Amino acid sequence: MKVGILYSRIRKDEKLLLGELRERDHEIEKIDVRKHQFGLDGTTADVEDCDIVVDRCLSTSRSLYATRFIDHYGVPVVNSPETADICADKAKNSLALDAAGVPTPETKVAFTTDTAMEAIEEFGYPCVLKPVVGSWGRLMAKIDSKSAAEAILEHKKVLGHYEHKVFYIQEFVDKPGRDIRVLAVDGEPIAAMTRTSDHWLTNAAKGGETDDFALDDKALELVEKASDAVGGGLLGVDLMEVGGEKSGEYTVHEINHNVEFKALDSCVDIDVPAAVVDWLESKASNQTDEITTT
Repeated sequence: MKVGILYSRIRKDEKLLLGELRERDHEIEKIDVRKHQFGLDGTTADVEDCDIVVDRCLSTSRSLYATRFIDHYGVPVVNSPETADICADKAKNSLALDAAGVPTPETKVAFTTDTAMEAIEEFGYPCVLKPVVGSWGRLMAKIDSKSAAEAILEHKKVLGHYEHKVFYIQEFVDKPGRDIRVLAVDGEPIAAMTRTSDHWLTNAAKGGETDDFALDDKALELVEKASDAVGGGLLGVDLMEVGGEKSGEYTVHEINHNVEFKALDSCVDIDVPAAVVDWLESKASNQTDEITTT
């Protein structure tokens, strides 16, 4: 199998993936998207003979456009550009989850500071203001008062990129000091972990402590439905427990299309990179069978 890896920086996650691919003697085409052009009729990157291309771009914009072009050339790419487009935008994420009947935090979008303030007041305090695009818990604000809301909205209005003019506001979910990250392939979990912190943001990138988590039937069902809602693929599905730890009730607050797994790999007994490559091999084989049949 020849595997293309789209990247802009090799992180520990990519090193784990590359190591597993090399151990199985797969041919690897590393594609630094910063060094290539993508045209309507082709690209300077050597992707034509790839059985599958894996998007591992750190930059969301590069990820969205590179996968769209790779897909245009008829080369199988994971995740698909359609999945990436939904997952890269929190508003589209919320809409897809709601349309699929997946429980997700109550969300409102506003386009002016006045209407955003009205939405915040309707939620009451605390509530949460997030950028529609972004990861690792950056630029997220737990708003505890009207004065804080007014200051944050003004900063976003004056200093923010145009995407920050889309005010994405959510109810504050009183989770039990942790959330749950599930790494799944086409809705089937590879492994799951909790991310625990005294801070309201529990992301591992923010210093949250990780631990193995056993998914119950309800969580398994929600992961599958959430994955289907955005088109499947290699995804990080994030859940919060509603009603306390071990309540068995969850809300899905986000799905990540360019998911990191180094923290998960370090806290579970499962060989995460091996499971990912197992899935890639199956995916590439299925694509080959479809082409042969056609």
